[in-house]
Amino acid sequence: MAELSVEVCFASPNRQALMSITVLKGTSIRRAVMGSELPSMFPEYDFSCLPCGVFGRVVGDDHEVQAGDRIEVYRPLINDPKARRRKRAER
Repeated sequence: MAELSVEVCFASPNRQALMSITVLKGTSIRRAVMGSELPSMFPEYDFSCLPCGVFGRVVGDDHEVQAGDRIEVYRPLINDPKARRRKRAER
């Protein structure tokens, strides 16, 4: 089976990680994330359920990765930008 090179990235409020990994053709985005070093680098986050995307577009867990994809794992926001603007407008 053919191997593909992809990048996985994640950013916490204090640090970020971007790494290249090799996966087999047909690998799902979730499997690629779980097979990377991200879960061990950021044990405070549950990578089995965080939303993922490719080049800024959210995709489902079963999305098949393609060669050259940049897989992004999204964490919950600390401050919702819409709520912050709403509060500022109320003042």
